[in-house]
Amino acid sequence: MSKKFRKIGILTSGGDAQGMNAAIRAVTRKAIDCGIEVVGIIGGYSGLIKDNTIPLTSRSVSNIITHGGTMLYSDRCLEFKTEEGMQRAIEVCKKNEIDAIVAIGGDGTFRGATDLTWRGIPTIGVPGTIDNDITATDYSIGFDTAMNAVVDCVDRLRDTCESHARCNVVEVMGRHCGEIALETAIACGAVACAIAEVPFDEEACINKINELKADGKRGMIVIVSEGVFDADGKPYGEGLRKRIEERTGVESKFARLAHLVRGGSPTLRDRSTASKMGAKAVELLLEGKSNVVICEVDGSIVPIDISFALIADRLYKNTLKEGDLDKFTEEQVNEMKLIAEKRRKEVAERYDLINQIAN
Repeated sequence: MSKKFRKIGILTSGGDAQGMNAAIRAVTRKAIDCGIEVVGIIGGYSGLIKDNTIPLTSRSVSNIITHGGTMLYSDRCLEFKTEEGMQRAIEVCKKNEIDAIVAIGGDGTFRGATDLTWRGIPTIGVPGTIDNDITATDYSIGFDTAMNAVVDCVDRLRDTCESHARCNVVEVMGRHCGEIALETAIACGAVACAIAEVPFDEEACINKINELKADGKRGMIVIVSEGVFDADGKPYGEGLRKRIEERTGVESKFARLAHLVRGGSPTLRDRSTASKMGAKAVELLLEGKSNVVICEVDGSIVPIDISFALIADRLYKNTLKEGDLDKFTEEQVNEMKLIAEKRRKEVAERYDLINQIAN
């Protein structure tokens, strides 16, 4: 171990995700096992600016592994984006002798982690977002639990759809990422799925429902990601429900699951992954590493530079800004392109599968 820490802080930021508590527990106990004090920062970067901290011990994190949400609470902090806010956060770290921070959250959380690292507070990010929308990692904490919540809700809706020969259009979370919609559409036997990443063929969807109706199918499910909008910028699902009913004669309902899928006890997958990522974050800090995000790549838990991960994400989502790639080598840019291409290929394959088995 090349670096000695006296105390590290943990914060959760952005949208909560089931499994965040498991990560908090793992970071705390791994650090204590290494002789390091741990403090929890209440309310994300806002709590850091306001000096709202609590000591964490092995006992204070007992049993939180079974709970959804985050015991450290969360917030979106605009003040932290200002230099004044960042300097106040640095002062709080110095006052409390916090030598490093583990930040659990999404891309906004990681930008904050980079800002802290550049200003002398080593920080490591752990991906916690139910949307699984961080391109550099195959998996983010909360994804599995959220999908299982969707499956449970849709299974219940299917029961009543079958009873009354209805179609239910179900909108699920995923602002810029259709991962939840894709996976749950496969798992729930949806007849169609609309996501932002792939152009949706509404005509084919309606034709399919007419064909299935003629073949005697009663209950039908269509999954729509919340990131899909119509030509007027309105959420797509409600309008689709109306058009399905008008053009097929199948009584159709609309359900927006929204934040319902954020809550609940995390699954084994999320507890296990969060624990591995949390412990790895502490190990890397002790090795002298920072400004990295803990990722799962091809089944292994590995660190990836935060700046690389953020720009790779923009590359995949086609949101690159001028100059974003300038500080990276040609080899790194090519690696980003491979990551983006891998994700696009996976999305396309799963989308095709939905259409192949929707009967």
